Amino acid sequence: RLKVQLKLAIGRFRLLKAKKASLNDQLRREIAALLKANKEANARIRVERVIREDLTIEGYEILELFCELLLARLGLLDQMKQCDPSLLEAVHSLIYATPRVEIMELATIRDQFAMKFGKDFVMRGADNADETVNPRLIFKLGWDAPEPFLVTAYLVEIARSAQVAW
Repeated sequence: RLKVQLKLAIGRFRLLKAKKASLNDQLRREIAALLKANKEANARIRVERVIREDLTIEGYEILELFCELLLARLGLLDQMKQCDPSLLEAVHSLIYATPRVEIMELATIRDQFAMKFGKDFVMRGADNADETVNPRLIFKLGWDAPEPFLVTAYLVEIARSAQVAW
């Protein structure tokens, strides 16, 4: 059953990455129009959403890779009573991401890990108590406001790609 859920999660990650990329393309065009109309304040606010979506897409890529890793090592996972140390980062990262992403399959995967390894194991992953969650994933799924230099860099790139003098 874990195998099925991992495959479904991979498919869902791919679908949502494409959807978010398409939405970001549309947002970039709107931001370019705002820059062209000298509405920089509005553009700065909207570009924060583009940055957030870009980070989410990158987070999905990391999670998709972890799902593929677990699929490849499913035999090892099935044999163990405790999580193999080589899989701990992947397993805890998926558990950590469950409430932070819109992938329903991760909740089922988390529940299956709870049945296999215990609720304490899942709680430690959800809280990152052992600091085993991928640090890049924590950053990508965080809700901190983007740094001003990053907002400016995005605006410069959007203006350049849309050939808007800004």
